[in-house]
Amino acid sequence: MQTIYIDVLIILNIYVNYFLLKTTAKITCSPLNTLRCILASFYGSLFSLLILVPELPFIINLLIKFAAAVTVVASAFGIHGKSRLIKNITAFFSANFIFAGAVYSVYSWLKPQFMHFANSCFYIDFSLILLVVSTAVLYFVVCIFRRLINKTPENNDCYEVAVRYKEKIFTIHGLADTGNALTDYFSGCPVIICGKSDFNDLHNYYDRIKFRLIPYSTISESSVIPVFRPDETVIINNFTGEKKAVDVLIGFSENNGKAIFNPKILKN
Repeated sequence: MQTIYIDVLIILNIYVNYFLLKTTAKITCSPLNTLRCILASFYGSLFSLLILVPELPFIINLLIKFAAAVTVVASAFGIHGKSRLIKNITAFFSANFIFAGAVYSVYSWLKPQFMHFANSCFYIDFSLILLVVSTAVLYFVVCIFRRLINKTPENNDCYEVAVRYKEKIFTIHGLADTGNALTDYFSGCPVIICGKSDFNDLHNYYDRIKFRLIPYSTISESSVIPVFRPDETVIINNFTGEKKAVDVLIGFSENNGKAIFNPKILKN
């Protein structure tokens, strides 16, 4: 019979829950406080003690798992509207099913002596150092995957960028991309890159707008881009409803339909 150490079981599940909550935050673009994430991970790890009880009926086990997921997500992200809560719960469930499915597949295939699986909970008897390294690698892979998604046209945008100049207001789909490191050398302001066609209604103001040309470069080319300072720019998170006024310049490129900004400006 497999010997289960409670401390290893709890710590293992804290790490797993922390990874899954961080993955959920990445998927839904939801802000996640580190302390709340740790506390929610610890709370969620307590449900892993179900592995110690006799096998539960499927329905009861499912209801317990659902209640655990809802309360863990609410503890980590807070409750900021039904829509946002449902998105976070769905993402958390999806990440759980994928992770648990992968673990169970390994368990069913290899039947390793150091792994025990019961009541949809698992126990792995291996070193904490290996646990830290493996979860760090998994989270790094998720971050890379998320960044690759952000660079594809099919990405479901998380942001809207509202730009006001005089009485004109333009709302454009926003794309957070760390690859946009363009900054004005004189003012130090970051530049949000937009398509000129997104600002067609500004053509009557072009003779009054103070455009400047600043150099920029990509992997394939180096050139200059016209930029101007709007009266106001606000970035809106579609999932949380949070709004952030930012001090930026607007640059025009051949890009259409996207306002590409560096996510660091949301932290300033």
